[in-house]
Amino acid sequence: MSQFTFARGAFPQTRMRRLRAQEFSRRLVQETVLTPADLIYPMFVLEGEKRREAIPSMLGIERVSIDELLKEAAELVALGVPAVALFPVTPPEAKSLLAEEAWNAEGLAQRATRALKAAFPQLGVITDVALDPFTTHGQDGIIDENGYVLNDVTTEALIKQAISHAQAGADVVAPSDMMDGRIGAIRAALEQAGYPNVCILSYAAKYASNYYGPFRDAVGSAGNLKGGNKKTYQMDPANRMEALHEVGLDLAEGADMVMVKPAMPYLDIIREVKDTYQAPTFAYQVSGEYAMHMAAISNGWLKRDEIILESLMCIKRSGADAILTYFAKEAAKLLQK
Repeated sequence: MSQFTFARGAFPQTRMRRLRAQEFSRRLVQETVLTPADLIYPMFVLEGEKRREAIPSMLGIERVSIDELLKEAAELVALGVPAVALFPVTPPEAKSLLAEEAWNAEGLAQRATRALKAAFPQLGVITDVALDPFTTHGQDGIIDENGYVLNDVTTEALIKQAISHAQAGADVVAPSDMMDGRIGAIRAALEQAGYPNVCILSYAAKYASNYYGPFRDAVGSAGNLKGGNKKTYQMDPANRMEALHEVGLDLAEGADMVMVKPAMPYLDIIREVKDTYQAPTFAYQVSGEYAMHMAAISNGWLKRDEIILESLMCIKRSGADAILTYFAKEAAKLLQK
């Protein structure tokens, strides 16, 4: 944290409320400004046409087919939201132990990426690089006979997945798996394959959090996980310095941006990452955070518009340069008022 010396006089020479007394002065001295350009909209894509499926645990969020995805994208572009993050809902019959569907050139994520880039080249497309939507067991990697996720074997699969996304036109690949060494391996593969300008957004400090439950429902991996957990590769919520170590390694390996996930329960981590590395730092306001807010809003316990913007402002104030949030579309509308 920055160090400074207080030079102001004591009360009443200094009245901190003076600048709060009127709206114009509050606006003039506002330290943090939230705009639609700070927002990324995570979207769930499913097979078929003209399909929209509500997600019960995420009020207002839907799984959409690619044609409906394009309609959403048109609205986002008009609102000034710069990017979307895609998460495919893989049909059960396409899942396997080795997650081969993850790098299928005609896979759902790849087709959705091509469609988005053809229709809206100005919209950034961020793709999830992880195997959990494609494995029969719901883990983020390839497992051994004891159910342990194998690091190096999984990394080889992630490389193939990332290259397939780059070939489809992804602007940013976002490894969310937390395997050791995968950023450097993916960066080298992208360079070798002729995609030097494809960015890597590393989920560098991804915690083994209980806030992910609604997301796993949304992509259909909760049932495959069958009560299991991801503690052997995602971080312990009790650890702070380990996050800085993880971020430092990923930046050294070639990450262009780093992510802290979840966001609001980990604002201290976002601030430390930003202060320590001064690198582009993103945060993910995850499904559980969204679900809690929506539950309180729907019960009349919180003011909808105000709490949406306050929650995002707090995340940005902590040091986040961009925020993945299911409120992105609604927040962009509110910010344009």
